[in-house]
Amino acid sequence: MSLPREMSLGPLMTDIAGTSLTPDEREMLLHPDVGGVILFSRNYESPGQLAALTSEIHALRQPRLLIAVDQEGGRVQRFHEGFTPLPPAARYGELYESNRREAQSVATEIGWLMAAELIATGVDISFAPVLDLGRGISTVIGDRALHADPQVIAELAHAWMRGMNEAGMAATGKHFPGHGSVRPDSHQELPQDHRPAADILTDDMLPFERMIHYGLPAVMMSHVVYSQCDAMPAGFSSYWIARVLRGELGFQGAVFSDDLSMKATEVFGGYLQRARMALAAGCDMVLVCNNPQARDDLLGKLRDFDNPVSHLRLVRMHGKPGPDLAGLRKTRRWQRARDILRDIDPEPSLDLE
Repeated sequence: MSLPREMSLGPLMTDIAGTSLTPDEREMLLHPDVGGVILFSRNYESPGQLAALTSEIHALRQPRLLIAVDQEGGRVQRFHEGFTPLPPAARYGELYESNRREAQSVATEIGWLMAAELIATGVDISFAPVLDLGRGISTVIGDRALHADPQVIAELAHAWMRGMNEAGMAATGKHFPGHGSVRPDSHQELPQDHRPAADILTDDMLPFERMIHYGLPAVMMSHVVYSQCDAMPAGFSSYWIARVLRGELGFQGAVFSDDLSMKATEVFGGYLQRARMALAAGCDMVLVCNNPQARDDLLGKLRDFDNPVSHLRLVRMHGKPGPDLAGLRKTRRWQRARDILRDIDPEPSLDLE
């Protein structure tokens, strides 16, 4: 058996087809342009299968590839059977209205639970929490948002991040500088936000600013054009990444693009042009999902973005080791977190056995 290959983490995060790696996928994941894998529901059958898959991916090279998933809760939870069903983020905002301290405590415990179960099966990152405003404008955000008030979002997201950190997972705030104030879904079209810059900076961006102050390790950019600030979508914009995020907010963590396969990006050229634009604007890693041909066409063409600073930021996103899922379920904290969930969102599917 050959030893893992020593190489840096490349700037591309991509997906795989099924519940195990094919020989072609193993070879693809060894390409130096690749730095991570994002998993979807199609990649999941059971906790045991997932642990075997993540172990195989991590064993391919050193430093090991990042493994990510969207496991926010509610309608955005990729892994179900064998994992605890999580409520949508808006549930914590509802609790906040009646009991601020309880809502913060619950957010911490459920943030820990979400992260601990993923860490136990070898997943490094859940792209969470959502920091977008929940003002009933964006249907794609909807109840994924914690609250309508940006200050409440910052409080609850800070509590959620604290739980994730205690489990050994770095949090990722999304979608910078805010997707909650535009109606169109960037999966389907390019949203345009025509509000004055001051409104975006003081409202939508406030949760990100607070979370950066609290030590947020990563952000994911939005595919929204904020026309009064820049003509490019935020994820392709040096104004938003270099000037505002890095410069004015002093953010030192990792910056991920949103998926470059989303329809919002199509008007900005082919996949290579999109990837180069996002990386040149300041993203450390770009996501290309559900298009193997486009991904393969990118390999070997991103060498100009071999950035040691990006490597360091990305390596810090690796999950810290914890107990396996069987061991986790025996801990008092896991049992307590499950009891909390039953209290706030009782549902029969919480019985895993």
